Amino acid sequence: MSGQPEAAELIAGFANTVDLESGRDELAGAEGLARWLTRTGLVRQAPRVTDADVQAARDLRTGIREALSDGARPPSPHRLALGDAVLARLPVLVTLTPRAALPATGAPQSALGPSPDLAPVPHAMARLAAAWAELALTGQAQRLKRCANQGCGEVFWDTSRNHSRRWCSMQVCGNRAKARRHTARRTTPDGA
Repeated sequence: MSGQPEAAELIAGFANTVDLESGRDELAGAEGLARWLTRTGLVRQAPRVTDADVQAARDLRTGIREALSDGARPPSPHRLALGDAVLARLPVLVTLTPRAALPATGAPQSALGPSPDLAPVPHAMARLAAAWAELALTGQAQRLKRCANQGCGEVFWDTSRNHSRRWCSMQVCGNRAKARRHTARRTTPDGA
């Protein structure tokens, strides 16, 4: 995807584990979280996942999605606090020593990463935290956006020149917004 950093791909994938239109939630239970962590390469084999792990993952996702506000309304402090509470419990370290390559891609890990003594699920969550920190510190988090279509809300990487893209897809969500505006103009009496 057009220059999208790995950290952005990881965060967008995590944020999009919920589909607002269909109601599908990949993190609905322990099995779903284990499957997602394994599929993304954040863990090597399916980990033992507790209900607390599932709640932490969902809270972090809520906070990240809220931080990627669509601009239509200010971010909810309550939703941001849910994510921040999870981040506060995840030890992320800065290191000068090069670490092993990421198992899923073979790319070297950044100097920011999870504490090595964490259990598999918190370790994976700390990798998500490190990815978010990398995006926030480099200013690239601003290019990750949540679709302005309130019913969609998909997180996408803005590839537009001036970083003003509002919809995940102009063909779907953008056209829906245009059609709504057109209908509203046609149904509003002149002079109203």
